[in-house]
Amino acid sequence: MTDDEFRPKLGKIGSRSSKAGKRFAGQLRAAVNRAGGKSRRGSHFIGSRVGRGGAAAALLKSRDRYAAFRQRRVVVKARVVKLAGKGADGARAHLRYLQRDGVTRQGEPSELYGPDSDRVDGKDFIDRADGDRHQFRFIVAAEDGIEYEDLKSLTRRLMAQMEEDLGTELDWVAVDHFNTGHPHTHIILRGKDHRGENLVIARDYISSGLRERAAELVSLDLGPRTDREIEQRLRQEMEQERFTSIDRQLLRMRDSDGFVSLDGRDAFRQTLHQGRLRKLERMGLAAEIGSGRWRLDDELEATLRHLGERGDIIKTMHRELTSKGLVRSAADCVVYDAGQNAGPVVGRVIARGLADEINDRHYLIVGGVDGRSHFIDIGKGVATEPMPDGCIVRVTPRNTEPRQIDRTIADIAAANGGRYNVDIHLKHDPSASERFAETHVRRLEAIRRATGGAERQSDGTWMIAPDHLKRVADYERQRAKAEPVVIDTLSPMPLEKQVGFDGATWLDRELVSNEPTALRESGFGREVREAQTRRRQWLIAQGLAHEEQDRIVYRANMISILRQRELNRVAGQLSVELGLPYAEAQSGDRIDGTLRRSVDLAGGKYAVIEKSREFTLVPWRPVLDRHVGKEVSGIIRREGISWTIGLKRSGPSVS
Repeated sequence: MTDDEFRPKLGKIGSRSSKAGKRFAGQLRAAVNRAGGKSRRGSHFIGSRVGRGGAAAALLKSRDRYAAFRQRRVVVKARVVKLAGKGADGARAHLRYLQRDGVTRQGEPSELYGPDSDRVDGKDFIDRADGDRHQFRFIVAAEDGIEYEDLKSLTRRLMAQMEEDLGTELDWVAVDHFNTGHPHTHIILRGKDHRGENLVIARDYISSGLRERAAELVSLDLGPRTDREIEQRLRQEMEQERFTSIDRQLLRMRDSDGFVSLDGRDAFRQTLHQGRLRKLERMGLAAEIGSGRWRLDDELEATLRHLGERGDIIKTMHRELTSKGLVRSAADCVVYDAGQNAGPVVGRVIARGLADEINDRHYLIVGGVDGRSHFIDIGKGVATEPMPDGCIVRVTPRNTEPRQIDRTIADIAAANGGRYNVDIHLKHDPSASERFAETHVRRLEAIRRATGGAERQSDGTWMIAPDHLKRVADYERQRAKAEPVVIDTLSPMPLEKQVGFDGATWLDRELVSNEPTALRESGFGREVREAQTRRRQWLIAQGLAHEEQDRIVYRANMISILRQRELNRVAGQLSVELGLPYAEAQSGDRIDGTLRRSVDLAGGKYAVIEKSREFTLVPWRPVLDRHVGKEVSGIIRREGISWTIGLKRSGPSVS
């Protein structure tokens, strides 16, 4: 602490109790609220100026609005991200994704930069932020950003101004994106000030102050907007199918009865409003009641915002498809609605990107076997594992209804005074196994961690509320917001490589399926049909299929033979790499060893379990992701493997 700084300690002089300070802080807030209640505006204390930058935000708000109107427009989106739990992993993934391919003007990966360097190591930034409570994420997009050859100078001046407004040094990194029609900058700011304490920024500064500062700098660089520029942009807004500044003006012009009346005092504004209302009339969002009197649709803003988002999606799809050399008509580009009535989409992953960059929501573009290209919101980036372009997936909407496992818990608890545990379950249903009952406990634990909607007693007994199924439905709806769809990778291998691959492929499973996926004679559906024809010829040449009376007959164990071929081939490669012989695991065998890593096969993912003198391969389970390098043991059963993590048999069990 320097000589000109001090930190007040609330409470009585000499008191070492933190509770006294908290009580005094509460009294102070109450006094501020009372004072605010007596103000002329009748407002109360809402904390919008609490934190650094509150005074600067208030000053910027009080400026001449006409002068602000002439400023260059800048959009600033902001979000505060908590880093506890999975938030830290999300921060790493977000930083990696911001540096993805094709975001510079030359279509190359972008580089992180900072206050003093054009190239910053993202890992060092994440390591410095280890233990931080939160971080700030900003997107800064100047309306005239295309005029800048390089956005770095603008960003550095903006962050220097922000440091001055907040009265502290800031630790930040940024990356510029030029892959859309509006160049923009992503800024990630650590949630610590120069003293290492939590950085708290006033809400007013985040919501408006930073935008005003950015607009000042852009206006200084490019000059204020002229009348001609302002009028030209407003004319362009008249025909747009999105929510515009003219629509915002029209909504403010409504009288107490909800009608808009035009006056002719300003000829340009009259023409502007009249032209926009005629456009809204053609869209069914406005109706003329009398001369110069209009009624606006109650859902005007929501409808226009939805249309604007859809237009942005179609532009994104067109850009991604064009970059891959794929040409699709607008009718073949659809936005997937993950409602409960939505069916599955099976197809090839064309691209993955950020649908909402500030909230880290991702999208997939999938070329479906139905011949259409689907834009699919897949939710939070950390919720879905990375997948290569060209892999084959099935996308289905997440079910938000309670599962059978939830109904079983509710029924057993209802018959036992609202109590549930493994012993109660086995007593209620003697035919159930202990392993089966433990899956119900894990389900309750997942709900408890996410929502607190289940209560566990110290002896391990769960108290199940009478409205348990309603709470479960709320839990599933909450999950669906972050993860609206379920993505199953049917094959990590692109279609073309499957045709001559010596192993079990998705094409093989489709060929022998009793209910194969329906294919259209266009787009990816046609490509699959052609690949199946070539795969049949390969299988015939391998002696795994033959023609019989104008049909193809496949060997009964064809899939097993192909799977074993690939498994043996990969095991041989791993044996050379590890210097250990391969021991094939059979049903009923006990597996004990160290979980080294996973390997991807055409037929699925496998775990490499290393023992002292040999290794084996067993099917991978997602629950093993966080246990690589640990000792594991389990028994191979027909229905799967029940794993025990750690050296002791009594360690945590995962299934």
